[in-house]
Amino acid sequence: MDTNPVRTYGIGELLGMARERAVPVVRGIADTALAAPTPCAEYDVKALVNHLFQVIVQFQRLAAKEASDFGETPDRVGGSPKWRERLTDETDRLVAAWSTPGAEEGTTGGMNMPARLVGSMALLDLTVHVWDLARATGQEYPGADEAVVAELSAAVDELAPTARKMGVFGEPVPAAEGASAFERLLARTGRDPHWG
Repeated sequence: MDTNPVRTYGIGELLGMARERAVPVVRGIADTALAAPTPCAEYDVKALVNHLFQVIVQFQRLAAKEASDFGETPDRVGGSPKWRERLTDETDRLVAAWSTPGAEEGTTGGMNMPARLVGSMALLDLTVHVWDLARATGQEYPGADEAVVAELSAAVDELAPTARKMGVFGEPVPAAEGASAFERLLARTGRDPHWG
């Protein structure tokens, strides 16, 4: 008999873990760093924060099976000096939305994808883009929780072919020998875990 079953976490719980790592990084972004380059070549820090804001807001709607709109990315950073607090509040709402009973059931979004996979996409952005922001602004990112990495590894397996075609992921980067599971995950999304 298996006395140590593997615990399955809800997406809301996993987003809560990612949030705990994300908030200190967001609060640590200095205004002087907003024009700095990031591991996402097409975004500087300000543009990446605005993109992350957009993801966090739209994925709240997807949790509620509402239509999302990724067409235009509003400038929430330039619009308010309180953007760090607002991003933190929206992240709390994202965790709450995906913690609501039924959020992971059925399908959601324009592509009618399984809701849990859509939730994993939000988790991927809240983990990987926060790592991008930490690297870009010289902050420590302590890695991701084991349960988060496990969820994201499975999601990346499923999403990678389409994500590469759409230019969302770069080509995989070889991970160094002895790389952590999180560094291997970053490499699979086309990131150099030692970018700097």
